[in-house]
Amino acid sequence: MTLSPDTLPSAALGAELWAGAHEELVGRLRDLIRIPSINPPDPPGPETDAAEYVASLLRAEGLEPEVIEPAPGRGSVVARLRGDGTGGDPFLLLSHHDVVPVDASGWTHPPFAADIADGYVWGRGAVDMKSMVAMEAMVVILLARRARAAGLDPARDPIPGLRRDVLFACTADEEAGGTDGVQWLVEHRPETLRAAGAVNEAGAVSVDLAGRRFYPVMTAEKGRETYRISVHGTWGHGSMPRDDNAITLAAEAIRRLASPGEPRLTGPIRALLDGVERALPADAAAFARAIADEDPRRADAAVGRMCDDMYARALRALLRDTISPGVIHAGIKYNVIPGEAVIEIDCRTLPGTTEGDMREEVLARLGDLAPRCDVVHVIGAPPVEWPASGELYDLMCDTIRAHDPDGIPVPVMAPFATDGKWTALLGTPTYGFSPLRNEPGERFLERFHGQDERVGLEALRWGLPVLYDVVCRYCG
Repeated sequence: MTLSPDTLPSAALGAELWAGAHEELVGRLRDLIRIPSINPPDPPGPETDAAEYVASLLRAEGLEPEVIEPAPGRGSVVARLRGDGTGGDPFLLLSHHDVVPVDASGWTHPPFAADIADGYVWGRGAVDMKSMVAMEAMVVILLARRARAAGLDPARDPIPGLRRDVLFACTADEEAGGTDGVQWLVEHRPETLRAAGAVNEAGAVSVDLAGRRFYPVMTAEKGRETYRISVHGTWGHGSMPRDDNAITLAAEAIRRLASPGEPRLTGPIRALLDGVERALPADAAAFARAIADEDPRRADAAVGRMCDDMYARALRALLRDTISPGVIHAGIKYNVIPGEAVIEIDCRTLPGTTEGDMREEVLARLGDLAPRCDVVHVIGAPPVEWPASGELYDLMCDTIRAHDPDGIPVPVMAPFATDGKWTALLGTPTYGFSPLRNEPGERFLERFHGQDERVGLEALRWGLPVLYDVVCRYCG
């Protein structure tokens, strides 16, 4: 389907309104970044501060948002815009306002100052994911203003032009698994999240490859399993080294666990490679075909030839179950050989891999060390997939192409977990769709949980009307 930009809902608002909306969006994003809603909080509170700030924006437009705080400092905000009821089940705008901790020493700009420099807004959360919080809130505000301009109450009356309700949910605790955020809402307030479809983080962000601009829309995400491994050695005096030093055993266990596993091509990545191959010139398309080769050495070489190191790292993670050692605890004093060490590992699983499969893989890699190890499952969630076709997916792709005729939407799987793990339990298809058109060369993936997190001003200017059009077209 080919859309004309002039026929999109955003075109009816005019350039002057969009210029003002962009200015508002940037200002609200900067306000959000300045709220240090770090998870875990110390002391608790800033997550609820962020929720209250978002709620205040919606209240100012005549809406009646609700801040829900199942645990001290863990506040989420939900709201509803009403359609006329003829269009089916609601549409959900999902986001989270908590951020990971930060070491400020290596940053170009202070992580909570929200500086504007070099065409970017800098700060923790600019990418993950307060820019999307601000964009979704701005879409809700624009729709509420549509009702007010018609003399209606946006908290109670149907919004002109909407045939289905729009739900807004900005949650706490996503960066720690969502227990006191989206999981609590799923279990206690499912009506705030149950919808015909949803958009969430980490998709429709432009990627430049071999002279083509792609927009990967997230249709799946890997599962996650976390294990705590206690390694048992023998206590002793540091002056007499021994082979069963728990640190030495743990170091060997980590070496084995961290080795890359065998690649396995799944449906979501096959769809990604097929879409990329069709769009690339013949020489580059050959590399996309080679990535699906049965020979893992040939496939791995093709990844390195086709992508720079940032995208190659992501693609390699999407072709295999992964294990990343993240924490090690051992030792009490330099001259005491430790008899105990504890390793914590982060495993990300492809569709088709169960928790039992992952545990077997961990034990297999430990090999002869396994009898010395106690492996405890800490937390987990399975992979999830949604269709890379149908009304909502096709509409998102059509809208991208209307705003960027050279853009190529493709499906993709996220190597990490999102709150979509929980909305899947309600049957809400939750796509990664946080549209941004980045400058070529912008290393967007490295901004997640990294130093110098930032988002482009022009990327936001492009993305806001795209998101607005998806909401209006799907709900109208």
